[in-house]
Amino acid sequence: MDFETVISNSFAVKYLKETIENDRIAHAQLFSGEEGVGTLAMAIAYATELLSKTGDANTKLKCEHLTHPDLHFAYPTATTIRVKDHPTSSLFLEEWREFVLSNPYGSLFDWYQFIGIANKQGKIGVDDAKEITSKLSLKSFEGGYKVMIIWMAELMNTDCANKLLKLLEEPPAETIFILVVENENALLDTILSRCQITRFHRLSQEVITEALVKQGLSQPQAQKIALRSQGNYRKALSFIGKDNDRIFEEWFVE
Repeated sequence: MDFETVISNSFAVKYLKETIENDRIAHAQLFSGEEGVGTLAMAIAYATELLSKTGDANTKLKCEHLTHPDLHFAYPTATTIRVKDHPTSSLFLEEWREFVLSNPYGSLFDWYQFIGIANKQGKIGVDDAKEITSKLSLKSFEGGYKVMIIWMAELMNTDCANKLLKLLEEPPAETIFILVVENENALLDTILSRCQITRFHRLSQEVITEALVKQGLSQPQAQKIALRSQGNYRKALSFIGKDNDRIFEEWFVE
């Protein structure tokens, strides 16, 4: 994922590019936006650009596969048949990579379904906070930034949030935090006050239409889906996933 391929707000892309070009990179950033507006994909694209500043020829490829050693993630989890106690993000890393690479605009519920916890409420807990602290205490592998993306950061429990706050107050050298949220008001005010906030709005019909045409849809089909998706690219993709032409025509009959 890079700035040129992510489906998101053009103003956000322009702003984030400028922060890198002008070397005005905040160590704590908050990407806030509703489901389907590309916040996670944009966070990965931003991290890719940051890591490429000091990386080698393979940096972008490693970021593209989510295997770069200086690109870290935290996300909500819960116990499963496989992970019976103390679930943490690192225990679901392979599933996370597969999920994001196949569905970078996926929702929280999509993720829960993917790891088999659709009937549970995931969280980012204190064990995750310990792992975050441990990972970021090490020197970067490639001599540049270390980037920690925390997806659905509003689901951090109190203990985790308090530990993260300490890291944000005294961040390790060359470390960038990107908190990705749908509801920024669910975060501690003290965390919000330490973050540079980039807000992502619902996508325009034009942006979604163009993206769907690139997926192989005709212009009329793409326009109808874009209208129905209400600015949510994830929803738009779910519509084109239907392979029954009759159902498609019923949905979009004029």
